[in-house]
Amino acid sequence: MRQILWSLVLICCCNMARPFCPSQCTCVFHGRSDGTGTRSVLCNDPDMSDIPVNVPVDTVKLRVEKTAVRRVPTEAFYYLTDLRYLWITYNSITSVDTGSFYNLKVLHELRLDGNVISVFPWESLKEMPLLRTLDLHNNRLASIPAEAIPYLMKITYLDLSSNKLATLPSDLMNIWPPFNGEPVTSNTSQKVVLGLQDNPWFCDCKISKLIEISKMAVTPVVLMDLFLTCSAPENLSGVLFQRAELDNCVKPSVMTSATKITSPLGSNVLLRCDATGYPTPTLSWARSDGSLVNNTVQESPGDGIRWSIMSLHGILHKDAGNYSCKAKNDAGAADATISLSVVGTMSTTISPPMSGAGTGPTGPDWPDPNPNTGTGVTVSTSSVPMVQTTAVALSVKPKTISGDQRGSLKPAKIQQGGGGRKFVSDEKSKKSDASKLVKDLEIVEETSDSAVLVWTAEGLPKNSPLTIVYSPYGEDGEDDYKRTLETTAGSGKILLEELSSGIRYSVCLVAKGSAAAKDPCIDFYTLDNVEDGEQSQFFIIISGIACALALPLIGLLLYKILALYCKASEAAPDEEELEKESYVKFETITMKQRTTNPHPTELWARRPTHESERLLLCSRSSIDSQMTYKSDSSRSEYLC
Repeated sequence: MRQILWSLVLICCCNMARPFCPSQCTCVFHGRSDGTGTRSVLCNDPDMSDIPVNVPVDTVKLRVEKTAVRRVPTEAFYYLTDLRYLWITYNSITSVDTGSFYNLKVLHELRLDGNVISVFPWESLKEMPLLRTLDLHNNRLASIPAEAIPYLMKITYLDLSSNKLATLPSDLMNIWPPFNGEPVTSNTSQKVVLGLQDNPWFCDCKISKLIEISKMAVTPVVLMDLFLTCSAPENLSGVLFQRAELDNCVKPSVMTSATKITSPLGSNVLLRCDATGYPTPTLSWARSDGSLVNNTVQESPGDGIRWSIMSLHGILHKDAGNYSCKAKNDAGAADATISLSVVGTMSTTISPPMSGAGTGPTGPDWPDPNPNTGTGVTVSTSSVPMVQTTAVALSVKPKTISGDQRGSLKPAKIQQGGGGRKFVSDEKSKKSDASKLVKDLEIVEETSDSAVLVWTAEGLPKNSPLTIVYSPYGEDGEDDYKRTLETTAGSGKILLEELSSGIRYSVCLVAKGSAAAKDPCIDFYTLDNVEDGEQSQFFIIISGIACALALPLIGLLLYKILALYCKASEAAPDEEELEKESYVKFETITMKQRTTNPHPTELWARRPTHESERLLLCSRSSIDSQMTYKSDSSRSEYLC
């Protein structure tokens, strides 16, 4: 009886667990002879407005097609853990949430073509680690962000055709051969299919790698349509990718200062690399383990050129290894490697009577300025291309003090045993007061990079050694740099060189055996470097140009003034000159008196010029000047 009861309960549970199919969908179970099978669900009711939520949990393939669904909500398929194929095609979907595909761990194919999606949540792809097919054909995507690239690395079928894409991230093609560094093979299992046709492509350097792939005969990236065309710029509009030639698009090339560098332990190292390409490439440094190096400086002196310098301070043996300089632009990437080796140790001994730790180093190539002090300094140097390194170690018995020089670009650092202007010294015996022995310490001449120090030494022998120590004012910390010069008390004058312009400096004069706190010191300022020479040269050029333009104008003005003056000084022309210049001459003619000669030769007689002019001026009209004849012997009359 009990067995029968358990059987009835089991049957009821099975009936309750039997999957139910949504009312607007069709569920089909594809069974096999062994009793196993797969279930597929098709939902294509035009009146459906939401993604169905009561889909059987054993569904392997779900198709939602030609419905009124407008949105894919968060965790819409959370219980479909066996789902491998999800087609949501030719609906009215405009929005897809970031968590829409949560828990789809075995999904292999996602198709969203034929919708109106303008923004796709690319980060949602990380919820589908086995996804290989992504179809976004015929949507409204206008761009693909660079953040989407890591989520597309395992996709082997990507359809972005018939969208509004004008460009792609320049790094997108780097996830596939040959741009990812892997060799190009003819293995069909490694092929990647891309659908990029029917987009308004703007052909520039950003898609230069895509254009390069379209020109390759053998490539693991297969384009659905080989006849991709450019829509812009105007000079490439309508041109096939296979025939497009891009202007101002050059892959970067990298050149380093050296390939192998050996530097002493504790020194400073500068590594430099130069890159060319268009657009101007960016540079980055990385160690052999891939970690980036941040202490770098880079600059671009012009279009298509950039250089970068990486600095390593106080190198240790762990800093040895390979350093890669990587150049990158939209057209591609390149790198070069520098191998750094660290050798040597640093150890020296300085005798206790030495009062100034800032004296210059001595070695095989330099004479010891104080041969009686017993100072011994070991200096190791290495000179390599583009890199200068120097290591100096100092120690004092019984207490050892060591210090590193901060590189060839700055003066050697001086170990300080206390604050202010106290110098390293272990001498506790009686010391003389140098401020009483050396007087009138003064700077008599300052320039932007040098100064002249003078003094008077009354209580010291002329050949007594003196040490000049100078540094920027107030810099007494551990990282301060001091410079030292050796001279004698009798010289009374020394030149301080290699100073910075516009800086306040402190200079102290240290005599052997003087108390550290009694050293005479003064402060001074260097002049500001305003580049007077260049400005003077500039003003001279400008003045010359102004003079060249002004002198002809001044000469012309003087000529005009002289011409007017000469013209005014000339006398007025006389009457004969005016008469010669007149172009109208008035004359009158009269009838001659008749004679007995039957054949006279002339019937007219000319009047004098002055009479003709008077008569013409007195006439008032043609009637007034009319001539009448009274008789043969009568004269002409004029009414005036």
